[in-house]
Amino acid sequence: MKLTLAEKVIKNHLISGEMIPGREIGIRIDQTLTQDSTGTMAYLQFEAMGIDRVKTKLSVAYIDHNMLQSGPENADDHLYIKTVAKKHGIYFSKPGNGICHQLHLERFSVPGDTLLGSDSHTPTCGGAGMLAMGAGGLDVAVAMAGGEYNIVMPAIVNVELKGRLKKFASAKDVILEVLKHFTVKGGVNKIFEYTGDGVKSLSVPERGTIANMGAELGATASIFPSDERTLEFLKAQGREMDFVELSADEGAVYAEKITIDLDRLEPNIALPHSPDAVVPVSRVRGKKITQVAIGSCTNSSYVDLMKVANILDGRRVHENVSLVVSPGSRQVLSMLARNGALAKIIASGARILECGCGPCIGMGQAPSTNGVSLRTFNRNFKGRCGTESAQVYLVSPEVAAFSAIKGYIAGREDFDENVDLNIEMPEEFLVNDNMIISPAVNYKDIEVIRGPNIKPFPKNKSLEDITGGKVLIKVGDDVTTDAIMPSNAKLLPYRSNIPYLSEFCFSLIDKDFPQRAKENGGGVILAGKNYGQGSSREHAALAPLYLGVKAVIAKSFARIHKGNLINNGIIPLTFVNEEDYEGIDLMDEIIIYDPLSQLKNDIVTVENKTKNKTFKTRPELSERAVEILKAGGLLNFMAGVAK
Repeated sequence: MKLTLAEKVIKNHLISGEMIPGREIGIRIDQTLTQDSTGTMAYLQFEAMGIDRVKTKLSVAYIDHNMLQSGPENADDHLYIKTVAKKHGIYFSKPGNGICHQLHLERFSVPGDTLLGSDSHTPTCGGAGMLAMGAGGLDVAVAMAGGEYNIVMPAIVNVELKGRLKKFASAKDVILEVLKHFTVKGGVNKIFEYTGDGVKSLSVPERGTIANMGAELGATASIFPSDERTLEFLKAQGREMDFVELSADEGAVYAEKITIDLDRLEPNIALPHSPDAVVPVSRVRGKKITQVAIGSCTNSSYVDLMKVANILDGRRVHENVSLVVSPGSRQVLSMLARNGALAKIIASGARILECGCGPCIGMGQAPSTNGVSLRTFNRNFKGRCGTESAQVYLVSPEVAAFSAIKGYIAGREDFDENVDLNIEMPEEFLVNDNMIISPAVNYKDIEVIRGPNIKPFPKNKSLEDITGGKVLIKVGDDVTTDAIMPSNAKLLPYRSNIPYLSEFCFSLIDKDFPQRAKENGGGVILAGKNYGQGSSREHAALAPLYLGVKAVIAKSFARIHKGNLINNGIIPLTFVNEEDYEGIDLMDEIIIYDPLSQLKNDIVTVENKTKNKTFKTRPELSERAVEILKAGGLLNFMAGVAK
């Protein structure tokens, strides 16, 4: 049987199930990564399992999200992660070393291996031929403990790339083109596999940009072949021994296929407030801007910022524009400083930020009221930047740099043909891993230090004979995890304190939700399509759990968030008839009788007691997921299995 590349990797790691799209499979995980926004909870959950040392080939804890120290909370959490990593066999990347995805691609990516990360943009390493997937922190904790990762076997989509990108077109434009075609809902339970002669023209960091934003499709993963460009990259990183050649079999069969002609691709732009609201940049050329932000795990590589340096060289940032640049890693920053490119960027009037996520997650650099911000990031959800009234656009580093000079969104008429954008990949990257701390050999002597802000995480109880409650909130389509549990600069320091965080659950949509949930002893959430898109942050399930939410009934779910709900014992149900959504109002009483039996069926009948009506829903759950819900969550389930 001819196999796609993704199928080959899955087959080599398959522990349970069959590789039939739509069926549940369990796969072995080689590597894990966490970051500090989600890592604290993941390690608390790992500790609760009572495992001395991680069972993976490699696990790395990165500090890259919460580096603003306006109080002791972030520093305390970093110390906890550092000591728990030291004790349990996990490598620790210190703050300032860089963004987890950029760093992992540089220093730890291994073609053909599996990677599970507690961050939705973990698929970045698909650019190096890894099967890299984002997940909730509890799934990552289970993987570190040696457990399999259970997913629905994805359908494999072939994205054939032909030709070669023209000057001023970039890898960012490729993935924006894919998003325009498939939308933010179109990749759920799919893997996007890139093939074609155009792939050979893309470097590993460029491939990483495309794989990174595959997360915005809702995809399980994106993957590129491991070829001579992969070898070139790994050799330059001093990791030639990690290379293995990998590609799909000739004649492999894909569920879907699209072809993108790179020769014809023009610069794209994603309009506010969704990564799939993509049009040619020429459509909005001339719109005045107030801010430009270059960086994030999507576009902060050495080549990206060398192009930016050459565009800015000898030019001045427009007087009405604030330009900030955040290199993706200390490696990138050091190389820019050594070859003079950093001086060019600074001389233009740009501000250099720390190597970290920063503005991409709303941690600093919020735009002005009604500001227009042009960003090379991966998400532009409303309010994510920290300013609710701001308009955020997503573009390539090239468009961002020219726009910063012009003071408006630049198009081809504004690009300088004399600027050298033909940046060669270095034959040798500057490698200095002294900010990566190895785990202890004598780990039993290590004391794990917990700050006062770290509170016990909420745990559910086993499923009862009757469940449900009042409809506590009714939301529309494409509700993000940021909207469910805001993650701004004020709240991120409290990611280890679910009782405190829960007071702000749904505060961007309905500030009365927490109080309503408490007054009614919990209840049910009603939602539209693609509920829980965006970040893998399981706080969007933990806070509702703490407030007593029993079930979420939606038109459809984002993959990772649905998994997080199941892992925490919250029942996810989808409408059989979407029209039933319209007939349910806030504070209607929703009852699910005998969920223990009903969840095993294809249909779960739900009663709207207030309206004296019933409606049908689909659980769409594997046998294992049903057992997890019965137990009241994955930790309870594992404890029962261990007995």
